Amino acid sequence: MHDLSISKLSTEEQAFLDGAVEDLCRDLDDWQITHELYDLPPAIWAFLKQQRFFGMIIPKAYGGLGFSALAHSEVVMKIASRSITAAVTVMVPNSLGPGELLLKYGTPAQKDYYLPRLADGREIPCFGLTAPEAGSDASSIPDHGIVCRQDFNGEKAVLGIRLNWEKRYITLGPVATLLGLAFQLYDPEHLLGDKENIGITVALIPTDHPGVEIGTRHFPLDIPFQNGPNIGRDVFIPLGWVIGGQAQLGHGWRMLVECLGEGRGISLPALSTGAAKMTARYIGAYARVRQQFGMPIGYFEGVEEPLARILGNCYLMDAGRILTATAIDQGQRPAVVTAMLKYQLTERMRRLVNDAMDISGGAGICMGPSNYLARAYQSIPIGITVEGANILTRSLIVFGQGALRCHPFLLKEMQAAQHDDVAAFDAALIGHIKHIAGNLGRSLWYGLSNALLVVSGTPRTRHHYRHLARLSSNFALLADYAALSLGGSLKRRERLSGRMADILANLYLCSATLKHFEEQGEPEADLPLLEYACTLTIHRAQQAMLAAFHNLPMPWLAKTLRTLMFPYGKPFSPPDDKLIHQVARLALEPSATRDRLTRGIYITNDPQDRMGRIEDALHKTLAAAELEKQLRSLMKSGQLHAHTTEAAIQEAKDKGLLDTFSAEKLLAARRATLNAIRVDDFPASYFQQTSIVGARGYGK
Repeated sequence: MHDLSISKLSTEEQAFLDGAVEDLCRDLDDWQITHELYDLPPAIWAFLKQQRFFGMIIPKAYGGLGFSALAHSEVVMKIASRSITAAVTVMVPNSLGPGELLLKYGTPAQKDYYLPRLADGREIPCFGLTAPEAGSDASSIPDHGIVCRQDFNGEKAVLGIRLNWEKRYITLGPVATLLGLAFQLYDPEHLLGDKENIGITVALIPTDHPGVEIGTRHFPLDIPFQNGPNIGRDVFIPLGWVIGGQAQLGHGWRMLVECLGEGRGISLPALSTGAAKMTARYIGAYARVRQQFGMPIGYFEGVEEPLARILGNCYLMDAGRILTATAIDQGQRPAVVTAMLKYQLTERMRRLVNDAMDISGGAGICMGPSNYLARAYQSIPIGITVEGANILTRSLIVFGQGALRCHPFLLKEMQAAQHDDVAAFDAALIGHIKHIAGNLGRSLWYGLSNALLVVSGTPRTRHHYRHLARLSSNFALLADYAALSLGGSLKRRERLSGRMADILANLYLCSATLKHFEEQGEPEADLPLLEYACTLTIHRAQQAMLAAFHNLPMPWLAKTLRTLMFPYGKPFSPPDDKLIHQVARLALEPSATRDRLTRGIYITNDPQDRMGRIEDALHKTLAAAELEKQLRSLMKSGQLHAHTTEAAIQEAKDKGLLDTFSAEKLLAARRATLNAIRVDDFPASYFQQTSIVGARGYGK
């Protein structure tokens, strides 16, 4: 990871963020989108097409923007800080979908025709993968196509595919003009060759093609991005509509896995980080201006704890996002890492937004144009569910599918055994034994010495590198023990696999956080964030490791290994109260650290804006802080007799205890605070609206 040079935005990419994306965010009215229109306004749709938001990943040669993975991530992150609906709308065409599949596998003719049309919005794409009975098991989709001959567009006996399918949860489906479709392909008449079951195949189908039923909508938790089902009944397409043509028949699973891996590592982590940064910035400001018992609620120890969790997790989420986008930009295909990142960042967003709702109290649960947090709260299950449900990602994909291929010797041993290559098997086996012995020796030595001789990192970060070195050796040894003792049943031990995934994920995020801190020049003021994030992830990795030990075969041997790794007991603790206090205080005042933490989101101090009103109140409250202390002192001393703050300010001014400028400053802070903490209310008649009727499905 240290050898990776972190990606930087080009001048053109930065200009797009500062220009088109800034303009878009300023014009997004989330209440109008989510509560009144249930869609983006027509002017926003037109702007997205005009500015080529749907063509960020398409090269300039085809009319797209040709942006890097990091720029793609930055755009989605900034929009997500303003509107989840808009962020999802932008991210889908640039993630798993026809655009990326065409770029990697399309024929020259397909690229030349479709990519320019996708780039400028003449075509709106969607991708049909999820079927009602398959869900996250995309390899078992029941949708099928039969190779056949049929008259088509005036031509006789055209070789093609007759398709039948039913898809659901398809984002952009209701407005799509171009459908990417995954299906099982069969050739019972052997028109293509001897093979009858050809396998998963991917095709492009115009949505106005005969037999395609599309356009109805799902209603995902009041986050009304365009999402819906589609059905195809005896739909005939020529073989030329298969992405990549006849050469890619049956290769759809590989195509999907490769493209899903990259999209999963960019879009959803960016959306989660955008929501996290927005939450961190504005809930911190709210905790400073909102007072209870005569003091800001952010000063209470009970509130400091969730505030610290919000900031610490936001910091490490951003680090993981940037590092993974960099790896993708540099040509790597980190399939395990992208699955892990999607799971971890959407889960951390879940906890982080819940913490913010706890701090907000009533202001968080009352819906209305002023509420900046509720839609992020409602959107949590969406990120948890899409592009691989988190439960399955954690318990099956990260470790269960990654352990064999990532291991330096296991796959070689299996391949050698399959080919009866005794020499290759012996070489792999000897290497494997040395590998285990090396990790055993390192684990024992690091356990006894706490890895004191490890010299990675800088003086500020070295202790964390030592902890990582120790836990990494432990993890490698534990993974070998699990694989060798459980064999093929390891994949079926989902809880154990999930714990192993937790270890790996926390080690990765800690490593990303250290690199992030160093890349930013190791600012002294950011040290509390670094310490919190690293302490948190290292402790969680340790706890997951200990839980794994308790559930491995041969408990006596597992206990012996645990003693070798942790001879003095559990060495790592969670963040302590002093560190929690230091991190929480970073949320409560403007600073370079706060700006670095929330860099890249939409920021405004417009008092008429749902977010800007809180930022405006923070600055005005801090500007009048000393005057407020003076006013309270006057009230406590008995020099003022008014019962309200506004009346006390006026009385102090009338008595000459405050000058006009100071009084106005206090009143401005007071007005700004009341504006920041207000909640919306509506007349009773507002709720007498027609409910949604005519839904197809159970309980309509």
